[in-house]
Amino acid sequence: MKVTISLAQLDVYFGDPDKNFAQIEPAVKQAAQEDADIVVFPEMWNTGYDLTRLNEVADQNGDRTQALLAQLAKKYQITIYGGSVSTAKNGAFYNTTYIFGPDGDLLTSYDKVHLFGLMNEDKYLAAGHEENHFQVKGINATSVICYDIRFPEWLRTLSLDDSRIIFVPAEWPTARMNQWRRLLAARAIENQSFVVAVNRVGSDPDNPFGGHSGIYNPMGDEIVTLNDQPQLKTVTIDTNETDDARGFMPVFEDRRPELYR
Repeated sequence: MKVTISLAQLDVYFGDPDKNFAQIEPAVKQAAQEDADIVVFPEMWNTGYDLTRLNEVADQNGDRTQALLAQLAKKYQITIYGGSVSTAKNGAFYNTTYIFGPDGDLLTSYDKVHLFGLMNEDKYLAAGHEENHFQVKGINATSVICYDIRFPEWLRTLSLDDSRIIFVPAEWPTARMNQWRRLLAARAIENQSFVVAVNRVGSDPDNPFGGHSGIYNPMGDEIVTLNDQPQLKTVTIDTNETDDARGFMPVFEDRRPELYR
C-alpha cells in the first residue's frame, strides 16, 4: 500500500499561539494540493517550550487545536497528524498529539510518556500513560514524541500491534542532530517499520533547533531528509517494504519476551 506523506517543517514562535496557529492552514492546503494522504507537524508547535507561561499559553483541553485540525482535515480531505501541542487538562499540563482523519473525526490522541529533564519538561508537564494506535489508508501506525525515541522498549511495545509506520514529532536541538538521525534509523531497523519524523527549525531563548525532518525505511535507509529551513516536502512510501523486511528477517517471530525485563 502506498501512502503519500507531507513533512511540514516549521519554525515555532516562542509563546505566541496566534502566530503559530496561523501557520497551519497554509501547510495543510499545500499538502492537499500535492495529493498527500497525511500531513505531519512538529512537536509543541503552538507555544514552543515556553513552559513557565503554560498557564497563559497552553491550549485548554486542546479545544483550539482540535477545532482547527478537525475543520482543516475535513475541508481539505486529508489526515492531519497534529505534531504535538501544549495542553492544559485535568489540572495539569501535557505535551499532546491529536490526529484527525479526512472526515474531520479524531482518530486518536497521545500524551508524551517520557519527559525530557534537560528541557525542564519534568518540572512543568505531566507524563502520559497510554499507547497510541491509528490507521492511515488502512495501514496500522503508531506515534511517539521526541525524547520517547530514546526508549526502544517503548517503541517495540507500540510496534507489536503490527504497526507499519512510526510517527515522531520533535523539537530536537541542533547540538544533538547526529543522535537524532542515528536514533531514527535504529528505531526503523529494529522495528522493521517506516519512521516519519518532523522536527522544528529556528530557535527559542535556550536552544537552536536543527530540522532535518525525514523518512526512514524498514532497513534504516533515509528516503528523504530535509535541511534546517522551514519547508514542506511530500514523499510517497510503499508499506509493502515492511512485509519484505519482516519476511526476510523475522525478528518479531524470534523474540523471547520471557527473558526480557
